[in-house]
Amino acid sequence: MGLVEILVGPIAALLDKFIPDKDAREKMAHEIATLAERQAHEQIMAQVEVNKIEAAHKSMFVAGWRPAAGWTCVLAMAFNFVVAPLINWGTELFHHEATLPVLDLSIMMPVLLGMLGLGGMRSYEKRNGVAREK
Repeated sequence: MGLVEILVGPIAALLDKFIPDKDAREKMAHEIATLAERQAHEQIMAQVEVNKIEAAHKSMFVAGWRPAAGWTCVLAMAFNFVVAPLINWGTELFHHEATLPVLDLSIMMPVLLGMLGLGGMRSYEKRNGVAREK
């Protein structure tokens, strides 16, 4: 089930209570679903445009993903899920007593998810023309 169906489903259930005519109810539910899909597509395309502008920048930290915090999250996740397990496996393979620590991602994930949310909010503001320019 897609996101649009999840969001439109409760609205369609309400339509059952307030619109007795089945054809009118189905037509209105279809219009709501179509509008939701169109808005979701527009938001995705707006983010694609922002990504294109960032990708064209000369600096790796701008053209990459999001600056320092994004790279820090990427490096921490790479260490936790790729580097440390391989090194720990290698030390066990050669019978050495060295185990790398596991980073506490419960502290990092709110930062990462907050950055993603703020980036989405900023894109939304720019798309709707309410962003302040410095």
